[in-house]
Amino acid sequence: MPDTQPRADGARVLADLNALRAIGAYKTGVHKPTFSEPHRQSLEWLVRKLPEAGLTAAIDGIGNVFGTSTKSGPKLLAGSHLESQNYAGWLDGPLGVIYALEAARVLNADPSLKGAVEVAAWCDEEGHFGHFLGSRSYVGQLTEADIDAARDRTGGRTMRDALADMGLAGRARVTAEPGRHVGYLEAHIEQGDTLESGHLAIGVVTSIVGIWQYQINFLGEQNHAGTTRMAARKDAGLALAKFCAAIDERFPTACGPRTVWTTGRIALDPGAPSIIPGAAEMLFQIRDDDPAVIARLENLLRTMASEVNAQARCSVTVERIRTGAPAMMNSGFQDAIEAASKDLAGGRSLRMPSGAGHDAQMLATIMPAGMLFVPSIGGISHHWTENTADADIVTGAQVFVDACRRILGG
Repeated sequence: MPDTQPRADGARVLADLNALRAIGAYKTGVHKPTFSEPHRQSLEWLVRKLPEAGLTAAIDGIGNVFGTSTKSGPKLLAGSHLESQNYAGWLDGPLGVIYALEAARVLNADPSLKGAVEVAAWCDEEGHFGHFLGSRSYVGQLTEADIDAARDRTGGRTMRDALADMGLAGRARVTAEPGRHVGYLEAHIEQGDTLESGHLAIGVVTSIVGIWQYQINFLGEQNHAGTTRMAARKDAGLALAKFCAAIDERFPTACGPRTVWTTGRIALDPGAPSIIPGAAEMLFQIRDDDPAVIARLENLLRTMASEVNAQARCSVTVERIRTGAPAMMNSGFQDAIEAASKDLAGGRSLRMPSGAGHDAQMLATIMPAGMLFVPSIGGISHHWTENTADADIVTGAQVFVDACRRILGG
């Protein structure tokens, strides 16, 4: 593409990101939980900035911020989220919002380009009250009953109370207008080290993993830890530990090349040093972008539970508590990002899946979607040391804006 076309202003992008970083600052990162005061201030900051891109700004009844355009021609939706994990990084979410804002500022004012970029900041991608509540609301997958049931995972505050505290009680939730957008584009830090270790600038996301979560319960027999012979024990905690070890031994024979699994929480009941645990539970998660792999691993998990039950010492139940279908990113959007990378990042790009969940997978259920990654220093995210080099942030912004131009240009 000709060099005369307007490009992202790197200094402006960095200034915006640092302005958001100053709201709710914690060490070198931020602490900005959903519907906290720093989150509210961040939403209001964005509302004030969107008119710079010729957009009309509004916050809807779930806490999503939208910047909409009256410019004629096709519309491309772009964005991410503004809340953070607790005591976490400054780029996870805001990078994608600021890239979207910059694309709108550059492209919406360009008379040679038909169409416009519209901006969204989705609420609660980080899951303080639930998973992807803002983007699920927009695509029509969030009910009023879901909102009634939502509670803050840290303090237990109801979502209804939080919305009222934000001044959003009774406000309508915005849902997608069929046919309005040619698609959705999101930028994000990689949250891994693939790009950095490969000396690459841009990740072209091919798919976003699905996430399946399970609660696995073990029932044994509570008894005195000093008087119960080892051979007579029915120790639920020991059964759990052996099950965890068996997963790591057997899953590699059935998983895919990028499957990951994690035991995220273990609890023993009653959890006292002088009492043999009569019950135990673990929260277990599997991620992959191939549903067939997930199905195979779930079957293996249930087979392993049946084997434990057959030994008749402790019983095991496996309950699936969350499913998440993987999302494929649009091939044309991938091509646009890759072409922009060739022009503006020396072609230092890689097509790669995302191992983390993102709002783009919700948007992909109703429209073409794409994602762009920039490198994460040390692969660190969900921690206050999360960072990306300024030069990589600027390069990513330039590629993102050019990819938006290419998509709007057909």
